Amino acid sequence: PRYEVISQIIAARREKNMTQEELAKRIGTQKSNISRLESGNYNPSLDFLIKVAAGLGKELKIQML
Repeated sequence: PRYEVISQIIAARREKNMTQEELAKRIGTQKSNISRLESGNYNPSLDFLIKVAAGLGKELKIQML
């Protein structure tokens, strides 16, 4: 599930032709946090993922199967 979320974030960012730095500025964090998130070297909080999704014009949806 972690890598699915990461790949969706990367795809959404690229779809908007947005750099990691632009996304970071949009959500009020540092580029290094976005880089660590996308590389899988960061265990983000739910609040952080919600901010990232909003910064990409998306909504975070969690589904338990």
